[in-house]
Amino acid sequence: MSCWRTHPRVVPLPRPQAVRRTALAAALALAPLALVSCATAPSGSGSGRPAVVVGFYPQQFLVEQIAGDRVELASLAKPGAEPHDMELSPQAVVALEEADLIVYQHGLQPAVDDAVEDEAPAHRLDLLETVPTLIEGGDDGHDHGAEESGDDHAAHADHEVDPHIWLDLPNMAAMGQAIADRLAEIDPPNAATYQQNAVELTAQLTDLDTEFAAELATCQRHEFVTTHTAFGYLAAAYGLEQVSLTGLSPDEQPSANRLYEAMQYADEHEVTTIFYETDGDPGYALTIADEVGAATEMLSPLEVAPASGDYLTEMAANVQKLRNALGCQ
Repeated sequence: MSCWRTHPRVVPLPRPQAVRRTALAAALALAPLALVSCATAPSGSGSGRPAVVVGFYPQQFLVEQIAGDRVELASLAKPGAEPHDMELSPQAVVALEEADLIVYQHGLQPAVDDAVEDEAPAHRLDLLETVPTLIEGGDDGHDHGAEESGDDHAAHADHEVDPHIWLDLPNMAAMGQAIADRLAEIDPPNAATYQQNAVELTAQLTDLDTEFAAELATCQRHEFVTTHTAFGYLAAAYGLEQVSLTGLSPDEQPSANRLYEAMQYADEHEVTTIFYETDGDPGYALTIADEVGAATEMLSPLEVAPASGDYLTEMAANVQKLRNALGCQ
């Protein structure tokens, strides 16, 4: 069974790294040789293709775009399930041991981190080390901090790294390139294909980034209110300000004082839309919206595969919702 999609070839238009933003930074049900419905076979399955295991959807999307059907792909995340608190079955641990490449993000899925550390696979790629990150250091619901490189995480133990690195299009391009580089090492006969696919993906993401920047450049407002601090990279990329009810943890609950402050902020800044996450509880958003006369809307953090379309179409939908909320021309 295949879940690969073919995308049109486009001309590369790489975004210079110098133009980066400064701002903050269910147990799996696994069959022995299948982690998710769309693919998998561990190394040695007889297919002759490299076995690649990923942690959750954005990584799956990147491997699909870079490798197509040249690898056997498995995702550890249960389809439709939030990835943070997942646990690994014995079969998943075996798949990690036997994989030719593990693509994951340290700090996002503790069970995966532990398994990767314990099993010490020969080929692992921590995408958190490949891109700049935002550091969340404030406690007032606003985005704070500065961008840091992937080599500087340990220096900020007193702050939290915003893990939502995939909500930044240049970050996605850089992570795709890192995957292509590692696959080229593992599978030299297909190295040129991996590198060409990375160039094409970078071009596609760069074009979208340019388009989104233009669409969000003429907005009447630049502040948006969310129930969870998940959209700092999206805000930083396009000069917006995210005001949230809770911090980076998806399980955190807002205090009564924080709810009151958010209501005041929304009222003073004439916020027209209160956002909550796809599949999240809209209750707090509805409370604020009712108080200030605003609407509610979902934004996708893209931690799971969208019901239709893919990463690119879901990001475009997020931007369109922001445009509507911010009064963009």
